[in-house]
Amino acid sequence: MNIVCLDLEGVLIPEMWIAFAEKTGIDALKRTTRDEPCYDTLMRYRLDILNQQGCTLADIQAVIDHLDPLPGAKEFVHWVTAHTRLVILSDTFSQFAMPLMAKLGNPTLFCHDLVIDSSGCIADYTLRLTDHKRKAIEAFRMLNFDTIAAGDSYNDLSMIDAADEGLLFCPPDRLSKERPELAVAQDHAELQAFIAAKL
Repeated sequence: MNIVCLDLEGVLIPEMWIAFAEKTGIDALKRTTRDEPCYDTLMRYRLDILNQQGCTLADIQAVIDHLDPLPGAKEFVHWVTAHTRLVILSDTFSQFAMPLMAKLGNPTLFCHDLVIDSSGCIADYTLRLTDHKRKAIEAFRMLNFDTIAAGDSYNDLSMIDAADEGLLFCPPDRLSKERPELAVAQDHAELQAFIAAKL
């Protein structure tokens, strides 16, 4: 029995923080997990900027509401769910992701939550579980699933390394050079072909 575990942003949907940065002109928010290996460092950096700029959760959600899945992503999700099981393992937040998950056909999503204060600003974040992507893969393997994992960033590496089969999806050149032993898919057709060969 197989299960496919995918990252969300950069694999199925656009990077939400980059979209918000482009909409608001706050270029500092373009930094993502493709640039910063430490997730807590990145999130503290983001929250500091949001608080300095007075940005609320509603401001971010208004931008996310107008985003669409990456080209071919919806069809790819449909193919995966027609052939095996799919779980999205993401370091995004439920308050951000739900509108885009609906556009993908509502696959199962494991992610984190934001702490919102009385003014509607993001006060903090709560991890569902530290290193939850790797731990989910390990749990699925204990349940006797053959695991296939793909992601595009540093925060996906522990998941990819823990899976029976793993690869990078459109990674930054820096990451590809640091992990040359990992297979790379440059589009959803290549990712589908990789998964199909493992089913």
